Amino acid sequence: MVTGLNADVRRVDPFHGLTDRPEGSNGSNILVVGTDRRDTISASQKEKYHLGGTACDCTDTLLLVHLSADRGRASVVSLPRDSYTRLPAHRDRSTGKRLPAQGGKLNSAYTTGGPSLTVRAVEGMTNVHIDHYLEVDFTSFMSTVDVLGGVPVCTTKPLKDSHSGLDLPKGTTRLNGGQALQYVRARHLDGGSDLDRMKRQQRFLASVISRATDSGVLMNPVRFNRVAGTLLESVRADRGFGSDQMLALGQAMRGFSPASSEFASVPLADHDHPVPGLGSTVKWDRKKADQLFTAVREDRPLAVRKPRPGVTARVEVPPRDIRVEVENATGERGLGRRIDRELRDTGFATTRTPGNAPSGSSEGTTITYDPGWDRSARALATALPGATLTKSEGHGPRMKVTVADTSQRVRPVRATSLANTQEGAPIRGDKVGCG
Repeated sequence: MVTGLNADVRRVDPFHGLTDRPEGSNGSNILVVGTDRRDTISASQKEKYHLGGTACDCTDTLLLVHLSADRGRASVVSLPRDSYTRLPAHRDRSTGKRLPAQGGKLNSAYTTGGPSLTVRAVEGMTNVHIDHYLEVDFTSFMSTVDVLGGVPVCTTKPLKDSHSGLDLPKGTTRLNGGQALQYVRARHLDGGSDLDRMKRQQRFLASVISRATDSGVLMNPVRFNRVAGTLLESVRADRGFGSDQMLALGQAMRGFSPASSEFASVPLADHDHPVPGLGSTVKWDRKKADQLFTAVREDRPLAVRKPRPGVTARVEVPPRDIRVEVENATGERGLGRRIDRELRDTGFATTRTPGNAPSGSSEGTTITYDPGWDRSARALATALPGATLTKSEGHGPRMKVTVADTSQRVRPVRATSLANTQEGAPIRGDKVGCG
């Protein structure tokens, strides 16, 4: 069990003195703040991963994470750090001087007022009650990635940024903690847009969830305890977030998968909103933002899209990378060949030699797969509406489709990329692809 760690957690009290807060809602809301603190990083790490310079003591990343009441879904909303906001009256944490309410960028709330003002600013902008606060710095980020054994990321083109030292080839690369930090922090890619950087961070979080579920971390108490222990020893958290909460959360989320997560960015009305004394800020689309955060408060999924018949559905794994064998269990001649051909036409690597299974051996179409290839199985299931997924340990990478429905059809699918989705539009974690 994750025990004896509460004393090691660096505590912070972001809720002290807060009044006029939004009402609580179903589920749990966690404000995850990434800071640029680097005081515990070694000299060799600073040189290797280009982490020198002076920290600005500000928030580099702000994420509002909502865990549904049934713990079956995690919704992650990226909050642009340059969002224009009205900071409430507060006491400057460095000078102690009382400051009136004033306009500012969202990330400046931490600089001037620390965690408490950051929570107040976020609650004021979203009208979402924050239940827990988690502050991650460079060291805690790198150590958590490393204890997971690294996290794979996929890119459609080489990524190189001389400022951060990032240098990735096209394709999939497993990143260690330092490389992952370079990937999520790089500012001189994608035209230098902070919004594109947020998309990269969302892709990375989707990969983290995929890594944790595919590798069995959530199902293995020993491995989960090691990850939870590493995280708790290296973050700052509110007093209500400790080992007991981590253990309960891990147990509740054992059925989690990438499809259980979803990602969104706050819809924007203006990407370059000039404000005297502040320079360029981003301005939220208030109406659309309110709709987004209403869904969070009401514990509703953000990404609800039912594919229409005949419309190409999007999947995470390219069909060409998924090997499939088809068996016909209906007794109807030619059905196996038709399903094999239609799957091949939409890109799947079929055997081209469908077989026959005993009639009645299956109720409806089933897809038998090894749990190690669950993302591929979900992609295949998307192409076969109504099919049932059946896990089989040791089955190997090839999926077996047993067709027991004479009306079974094949839906066209293609791999998608988070970078190609409408800006700010919610997307499920299992639909996040290369970027």
